[in-house]
Amino acid sequence: MSSRSLLGLIRTSEAFGWFSNHSRLFHGHMRRSAITLLSAPKLLVFRKAHLSNFAKMSSGGSGNNGTGSWKSSISEKGAFVRKQSAFRNAVTADGSSGFKAEAKRYHLYVSLACPWAHRALILRALKGLDDVISCTVVDWMLGEGGWKFTDQKPKCTLDSLNGASYLKEIYMKADPEYKSNITVPVLWDKQLKTIVNNESSEIIRMLNTEFNAFCKTSEQRELNFYPADLQAVIDGINEWVYPQINNGVYRCGFARSQEAYDSAVAEVFQGLDRVEEILSKQRYLTGSRVTEADIRLFTTLVRFDNVYHTHFKCNRRQILNYPNLWGYTRDVYQLPGVSATVDMEHIIKHYYGSHKTINPFGIIPVCPHPDFTAPHDRARLSA
Repeated sequence: MSSRSLLGLIRTSEAFGWFSNHSRLFHGHMRRSAITLLSAPKLLVFRKAHLSNFAKMSSGGSGNNGTGSWKSSISEKGAFVRKQSAFRNAVTADGSSGFKAEAKRYHLYVSLACPWAHRALILRALKGLDDVISCTVVDWMLGEGGWKFTDQKPKCTLDSLNGASYLKEIYMKADPEYKSNITVPVLWDKQLKTIVNNESSEIIRMLNTEFNAFCKTSEQRELNFYPADLQAVIDGINEWVYPQINNGVYRCGFARSQEAYDSAVAEVFQGLDRVEEILSKQRYLTGSRVTEADIRLFTTLVRFDNVYHTHFKCNRRQILNYPNLWGYTRDVYQLPGVSATVDMEHIIKHYYGSHKTINPFGIIPVCPHPDFTAPHDRARLSA
């Protein structure tokens, strides 16, 4: 499928994104907070995780602060509760946020294993921004020191920007007092030498609209994965897909009580059953167009059978057992540029090797390795 064909799937009459709808709230809170000092040599990090408007958005990242901080996210009932991201600034096309969209100014720190970082990599690829926003890939093994940099494993790279050995050093460079989770993705400003944002749901919306001047092709520039006419629908889907499916699999895997696991696994499959029903009638979650909602769901689905089914005990069914979900997963995988962002070696070795409380001997299973390149017939639902 060409970029032009993909554009046909997501075309919209209004090509402005999420930030245009929320700029008044965003900039108003920045003024009230009085903590963003544009005249300072280094822009201080604006934190708005407490805003109720953003509290509903998903928390990006699957890392820790060097000693397994996910363990501190377990409730008294043994349930996994994901913490909110801390760095919440925005890159804007006009620079009104203090972070102007410019070619080669920004850098992504990612893990190819992490579903939250995967969202950003997919948007970067679909919008033709690979040469505009550089990228460093961390080691798939998440040990006691947290995410680390290496050039001794396939596709992993050293930190050529800051010379850090661990991602936590990047966080400390941005904020020496930082004490929360060390997560990916991280959007780094090379010019101001600070973290702009580490919330994946916000980063993908920046990539969707704010860098349009730098997209590789005119077709990619016109792609809009959060079109105005579908924003309410997309938001509504994200509100249940995130807790039930995206984060639901983590709630299963990191549960520390039977009660917490039973509740989480029931919600995961309620969510998957609901998606299966939706996809029996239409090609994508919102209809005939690929949107942000599809990208957010895909990064969980592509990991499900190889990892979440076994490792996180989400084993009532596989995605292969859902005719519509399985065809849909292959459909999204086969969109231009998406398959190159999927690295199953990183995914499998990260989960089974890093989570010692779940898999103490770090044994890597053979896994079913479903064929995402197999033909699908989802196009019949686009009419």
